[in-house]
Amino acid sequence: MVASNPLDDRHRSRIQRLRFAAVMGVLVIAASGVALWLHPAEIRKHDIQSPASASATYIGVERCAGCHVQETEAWRHSHHAQAMQQANASTVLGNFRNARFAKDGLISSFYLKDEKHYVRTDGPDGKLNDYPVAYTFGIFPLQQYLVPFPNGHLQSLAFAWDSRSQQQGGQRWFHLYPNQKMPHTDPLHWTGRNQTWNYMCAECHSTNLRKNYDLDKDSYATTWSEINISCESCHGPGSNHITWAQSREKSSDAPPDSTKGLVVQLKSSRGGWQLEESSNGTTHWKGEARTRTELETCAPCHSRRHPIKSDHQAGEPFLDDYVPSLLDEGVYFADGQIQEEDYEYGSFLQSKMYHEGVTCSDCHNPHSLALPSKALNSVCGNCHLLAKFGVREHHRHKTNSTGALCVNCHMPTRTYMVTDARRDHSFRVPRPDLSIAYGTPNACNQCHNYKSAKWADDAVSRWYGPSRRRGPDFVEALDAGRRGLSEAEKLLTSLIKDSSKPGIARATALSLIPQYLSAASLPAVQASLADNDALVRSAAVRALEPLPEQARVLLAAPLLTDAIRAVRIEAARLLAGSGRELLQQNQKAALDSAVLERIESELVSAERPESHMNLGLLYTQMGRMKDTENELQTALRLDPNYVPAMVNLADLYRIQQRETEAQQVLEKAISVAPKAAEPIHALGLLKARLGRQHEALDLFAKAAQLQPGSTRYAYVYGVALHSYGEVEKAIAVLKQAHDARPADREVLSALIAFQRDRGDIRSAVAYAEQLVQLSPGDAQAIALRNSLNAPQPAAGKP
Repeated sequence: MVASNPLDDRHRSRIQRLRFAAVMGVLVIAASGVALWLHPAEIRKHDIQSPASASATYIGVERCAGCHVQETEAWRHSHHAQAMQQANASTVLGNFRNARFAKDGLISSFYLKDEKHYVRTDGPDGKLNDYPVAYTFGIFPLQQYLVPFPNGHLQSLAFAWDSRSQQQGGQRWFHLYPNQKMPHTDPLHWTGRNQTWNYMCAECHSTNLRKNYDLDKDSYATTWSEINISCESCHGPGSNHITWAQSREKSSDAPPDSTKGLVVQLKSSRGGWQLEESSNGTTHWKGEARTRTELETCAPCHSRRHPIKSDHQAGEPFLDDYVPSLLDEGVYFADGQIQEEDYEYGSFLQSKMYHEGVTCSDCHNPHSLALPSKALNSVCGNCHLLAKFGVREHHRHKTNSTGALCVNCHMPTRTYMVTDARRDHSFRVPRPDLSIAYGTPNACNQCHNYKSAKWADDAVSRWYGPSRRRGPDFVEALDAGRRGLSEAEKLLTSLIKDSSKPGIARATALSLIPQYLSAASLPAVQASLADNDALVRSAAVRALEPLPEQARVLLAAPLLTDAIRAVRIEAARLLAGSGRELLQQNQKAALDSAVLERIESELVSAERPESHMNLGLLYTQMGRMKDTENELQTALRLDPNYVPAMVNLADLYRIQQRETEAQQVLEKAISVAPKAAEPIHALGLLKARLGRQHEALDLFAKAAQLQPGSTRYAYVYGVALHSYGEVEKAIAVLKQAHDARPADREVLSALIAFQRDRGDIRSAVAYAEQLVQLSPGDAQAIALRNSLNAPQPAAGKP
């Protein structure tokens, strides 16, 4: 069965369990060292929340404005203040004066009626209908519009208004998916679940938002304290602060309160940025250690993440309430540059700025959100002396040209939602050499797009020489891990162990290591379970999945009581259903508690079919098959065409020997998604179990063809071919899979066996040598190679 999460629906590959004997030697040596040493930075709740935060209530921006006039005025003109508004003549920027927009043969129109804004476009049935616009959403460089639907759903139109100036190409309607046909049946159609504001957008555009979702009715009764992002979104509910201020006015003898009644303490650490003689023109922080409070206050809305807690309170540790995306393929480039809509947090974690203690308000005014100066270089010059870094000798471009702007080299943009150019916040050095080696983008060729990466690399080499600064480099490891290269395990292990590399990069390496995990890499994973970074610890728990049950319990059980929820629920997912006899008495209670947290974390997104599928997988581990079926059926009630739930439901029916029902479910999945490999492959397995070999082979072949990057499909197809006597074709299929992902041990093992059985000992030995190189400490791999190298008996002799 395969898992999913609200960030994506990609299936996780099934991973062969490591042989227990191969890892126990490592465990015996290192087990006594398994302990959770929490870095003080991870235990932050009392640092960022006042003791009275539980009793605080929301009071509204106007109460704040009475004392904080300057801050409020700065905020009123910010994007936060205009994040969401009632749709009316003063807030709607788009042209609703009988404007029209044509796409794919559909003509939509925008008009006013009784001073209200309407759009006429295709609805959930594909027919034209008239819809009122209730709210504006965002302000610049685009403004979107929300339409009320039954059961409290607010749907975001696929049309948006380009609010840039005409000179910039704006003042026009455009479609957010200009290159995709978007019929009403498409999951991304504006009327569908993936465009429902209540889940997809609401939390980050209003203050104190509560979805109030009812699963039985698939309805919302969503509420907020204020329609936009106001003071209390960041500072927390302000009633206790008002009480503190009033007590100070009434009496100068009022008892001191260092928190001033504030839920979130955003006050800067004492100290400042100072220039040292040896600092090479860059300032460094001197003073109290800087806290991550501000960053973690901004992170929930400036990161690609999914929620794991329903009642998020301002000031709580980020990983207590959310799980951010790692540097996953398709989301980030292999070097960590932004690719999909990543926002800023994941990039900033990679930066040297982050590790030096820089936080958001060092560059941005937290109330207006603006930079302190329109002269971009002067913002950077606050910490990086422009006498050194703002001159031609450094940037090698004409003074006052676009190439002389620090941000164009160190914060290149990528455009999302057609018009929104966002800057990469990893503050990296341009690396055209990586573009040549790994196909990643670079800032040089973003401007000089008519030139080659080789041209850019030659220029950089000529300007800065061979000993130039290159920045943190983990692209080789992540690229190898993504592509299944033979050196993947070694490179990933090295990255995991390197504490100088960004935690998010090390966590990503841990997410890739399971498909390569062996006795050589396990110690690095084990050490990561006690890492100071909760993101690393959580990924380390996931990396234990290939281990046998006893080893998983031994290593992961201590993390059931981790200080951070994201780690606890990952340990719960891994250990749910583990034999109770393997757990210590206190660990049994900890597991029960963490499993409940895991269930609650999935129900935070109860409107999403992925969450119910994940609950179904959890219940399967626990042997609660009736609950599994209920959850998978719920997923399909929410989305009747959700293929992953169909595949897992069919797998459940297989376990229960309900083969006819399993076949029906898979055939429906294939009719819904004829180009999806997983249901076709699953139907092939079912046909094979029923003895319908030729049908199975055809299905295995089709699955492998549809998803050539997956060696799992190729491996099963090759083994099936061999079983049915098509030896040469089986070896050809497996060779192709091996060429694609040389580090796949399953494919290698099959090639060794098939070549040996057909008498091609030379080829079998060559593949066995590769297996030993992948697992140099694997005694069984070495023994297999040695047995193949041993003299073979002559034909006809014993």
